[in-house]
Amino acid sequence: MKAFWKILRRYVAPYKGYLGGSVVLNILSAVFNVFSFSLLIPILQILFNVGARQYEFIPWHAGMPFDEITNNAYYYVSQFVEQYGQSRVLLGLCLVFIAIVLIKVACYFGASAVMVPIRTGVVRDLRLEIYRKILSLPLGFFSQERKGDIIARISGDVQEVETSITSTIEMLIKNPILIIIYLGVLFRMSWQLTLFVIVFAPLMIFVISATGRRLKADSAEAQKYWSDTMSQVDETLGGLRIIKAFRAERRMDERFGRITEDMRRKNNQVAVRQASAHPVSEFLGSAMIAIVLWFGGTLILGEHAVIDAPTFMAYMAILYSVIQPIKDLSKAAYGIPKGLASMERIDAILQAGNPIREVPDPKPLDGFREAIRFRNVSFSYEDGREVLHGLDLEIPKGKTIAIVGASGAGKSTLVDLIPRFYDTSSGSITIDGVDIREARISDLRALMGNVSQDSILFNDTLFNNIAFGKQDATQEEVEAAARIAGAHEFILEKEEGYRTNIGDRGVKLSGGQRQRISIARAILKNPPILILDEATASLDTESERSVQEALEKLMQNRTTIAIAHRLSTIKNADEIIVLDEGRIVERGRHDELIAKGGYYRKLHDMQAL
Repeated sequence: MKAFWKILRRYVAPYKGYLGGSVVLNILSAVFNVFSFSLLIPILQILFNVGARQYEFIPWHAGMPFDEITNNAYYYVSQFVEQYGQSRVLLGLCLVFIAIVLIKVACYFGASAVMVPIRTGVVRDLRLEIYRKILSLPLGFFSQERKGDIIARISGDVQEVETSITSTIEMLIKNPILIIIYLGVLFRMSWQLTLFVIVFAPLMIFVISATGRRLKADSAEAQKYWSDTMSQVDETLGGLRIIKAFRAERRMDERFGRITEDMRRKNNQVAVRQASAHPVSEFLGSAMIAIVLWFGGTLILGEHAVIDAPTFMAYMAILYSVIQPIKDLSKAAYGIPKGLASMERIDAILQAGNPIREVPDPKPLDGFREAIRFRNVSFSYEDGREVLHGLDLEIPKGKTIAIVGASGAGKSTLVDLIPRFYDTSSGSITIDGVDIREARISDLRALMGNVSQDSILFNDTLFNNIAFGKQDATQEEVEAAARIAGAHEFILEKEEGYRTNIGDRGVKLSGGQRQRISIARAILKNPPILILDEATASLDTESERSVQEALEKLMQNRTTIAIAHRLSTIKNADEIIVLDEGRIVERGRHDELIAKGGYYRKLHDMQAL
């Protein structure tokens, strides 16, 4: 239970006002329910002449106890009976009973309705917290986790926590109030019968709980919002590298916040409708009971009918009322362990450590003027496997550096260290003499643009995909970037032009078109440092030629770090770095490395063959 109270303090505390309203409305609901039946019993006894006695009026005064108030009410009723007759007074009392029940179910409905913002608000807060945590965690975390499992935690586990918290709050607020008041009244009415009920109540509750569980139908529109939420989570997990590289965490956070807010509003409507089902049905049932009481009472009032029907009927009504809170109490207690188990899975994400941290007073990094320098850099993954071993490398401003090697040589890991997707295990990387670990991460990544082998695009328009790294981009700027990337012509061929939605991960575009959109995105950002991670490796020959032309335009007057499998694309690089098992084995220009006849020549001849 300690973990349960922590959950309440973490997520329910902001909704204290709703909790207070729920307490007040639940008390009012119980009071009106008991009040209706407690007053109905002696009133019907007077009408049916069962234990009838004369009531004397007590003058009204301040601080009058409840018994004296009730005595005066009985006095007025007896006077009305003598004046208007039993049948008319009975009909009036039934109408008063219906009015009291209407007030009671209104309070019950209000108590359920004020719980809706708590339930939907907690879900929204949890999802936003998990999503923001996903945006902030380093890439290394996701290499250890399955994407589907993360989606399951932000969906099913959050939903389970919602159900657990809601049922538990009702357990702590509504059900004890109802049970204590109802049982007290039942004992006062008949302690023998109540003891009998208590003995057999567990079996009855078990049967009711076992047969009463059923699935609730979900709203189709609410499911659509749920689908949109999961789609963006999937996009975020797949495109996290680009989001971080283009410093778009806040933009994605705002976009996700809009979706979850729309879903919250729709869930509010669905939940309020669901909450209204019980009080409406209870009111109609109670009204029917009132009608039956009136009709049956007219029969009992006959000459030879002297039966204590009111007490028995009232007892059965209250007994029926106490069954539901006891059932809810057992169901809520059953749900707590499930909710806690789900919360543990969620906390595995929320409490995950982030080794990529900023120093308290970061050094300024407002541009790129000299060089990027690797000094004895080594890197190991969490499993202890060392990928890079003591690298020394200098990348001067304005130069194009190509990195080649077999798969698994450490090429992608090397370039991932520059924007701090990972931190070095030992050694240092500096930009203009500033250790990148001492600079602000947003300033560091502002200097860089990325074009990767897998064109990471989002389910949005062509315009928004190109303008992803520049929030205030104008139409003219986007079109200029698209022209340089060779994308303007095929964009205009689309029916909606730049406003065309490209589908999930750009599925409506060809591979070459997707890559040119990625290049246009990098061009618009206009970074001084460009990182190309096998940007043409997955393209056919014709697409590669057009994309390579766009890349050459992008690389002009920039410092470029290019990972390449196809050596023909990096012949003109200022320096080629050859990696083998995490070490630099050769370096130089293309012709020099060919003349050496070493590892690079071997790679070159294999591709030529």
